[in-house]
Amino acid sequence: MNPRALGFAAAAAVLAADQASKHWLMNVYDIAARQPVRLAPFLDVVMAWNRGISYGQLQLDPLILLSFSLAASLALSVWMWRSGVGLTSLALGLIVGGALGNAWDRYAHGAVADFFHFHTPFWLGPLSNYVFNVADVGIVAGAALLLYEAFLLKERAPAPPRSGEA
Repeated sequence: MNPRALGFAAAAAVLAADQASKHWLMNVYDIAARQPVRLAPFLDVVMAWNRGISYGQLQLDPLILLSFSLAASLALSVWMWRSGVGLTSLALGLIVGGALGNAWDRYAHGAVADFFHFHTPFWLGPLSNYVFNVADVGIVAGAALLLYEAFLLKERAPAPPRSGEA
């Protein structure tokens, strides 16, 4: 698969998985009426609306945040289109799909629907502010892949020959 197709397939997959999970949790399972649902000692499923960005910070007008999300998605899509590297395109596709999933929520609901509440068990101390969704997983995975590529793969690649050297 060429890098462009890989990136756009990743974006479409994350967007579809995010919107399908949100639809199912809100409209079929009705998580708001059943919460919290314990999946593990450190992970619950809940219903939370994020009206800002990361951890609810910077709560601006939803149209401003929507505009920012769409502009960032467009810029990353241009980078993805121009990239000839499969890993870069995959990473950017994951980020774009997640950004579009959260942008759709801002458009449809005025806030982003989050469900997965990550917390530490009480004996490890109070850590309880991580509530995320499938789109956020795509964004974090894409960012991690970009960091991996930038810092770990570049060190292993042989340096290109300088001009005049053979």
